[in-house]
Amino acid sequence: MVAFDADEELLERIARQADATSELVEASPRRHRDVSVLKKELWLDPPDDGQPMRHFEECVVSGRINPMGIMMRVHRDGGVAVGRINLGAAFEGAPERAHGGIIAAILDDIMGYVLLLERTAAFTGTLTVRYAAATPVQTELEARAWLDRRDGRKLHLLSRLESGDGQLLAEGTGLFIATAG
Repeated sequence: MVAFDADEELLERIARQADATSELVEASPRRHRDVSVLKKELWLDPPDDGQPMRHFEECVVSGRINPMGIMMRVHRDGGVAVGRINLGAAFEGAPERAHGGIIAAILDDIMGYVLLLERTAAFTGTLTVRYAAATPVQTELEARAWLDRRDGRKLHLLSRLESGDGQLLAEGTGLFIATAG
């Protein structure tokens, strides 16, 4: 909706309808996500090459059921996690350009998929992003991530974001710390 100049009366009508609908949803029982089941499913064998990869369906970057999400689609290419994204107007910072924080989130999330390939539970310790060019909205983008090296519990990951024609938009490095156990 942020991509359109709707008049205020229409937006207020939509807000009233959304409020009424949300009251119906909020009257339902709260959903329970069993973290132990989710974690167990994550560390099953990774998919074959070319097959889609998934982690948490509610994830704002790559979850399929998050209505506010980026909806990155991820697949495996050997030891590389590859994501495809087309950012809409809701992710704009400067006109026709994606917000830098969204780019950082994409790189962090695609590196998280490498953990599935490595079958290692870990969390982001540090994330460094180098922005090479403005990232356009409303165009196909590709994110890639892979393991650079591992030192005990420390996983050093690399990532790239490119435009559909191969222009480098951003690069990321991440230090992920494997959880104990």
